[in-house]
Amino acid sequence: MEVRDLSLWYGKKQALTNVNLAFPKNKVTALIGPSGCGKSTLLRCLNRMNDLIDGVSIKGEATYHGANIYARDVDPVEVRRRIGMVFQKPNP
Repeated sequence: MEVRDLSLWYGKKQALTNVNLAFPKNKVTALIGPSGCGKSTLLRCLNRMNDLIDGVSIKGEATYHGANIYARDVDPVEVRRRIGMVFQKPNP
């Protein structure tokens, strides 16, 4: 998986700016940083969970097995089936 020039806005507030990052296959990758720096926002971009939030706009690319998960013909539900997330505080 790889992200290229990924930026995200919550309305007019920019939360991510031109993020470029590659996740090596079959490796564990940790995102470490202070509270509010965009770690969870980036992770939510990787499985298109930000699509569920009103007012979010995203520019750039996130590729999984060479395909842009933000392409118009990609089903976000299928992306979420393949790219999961484990929450720190799961909902019941």
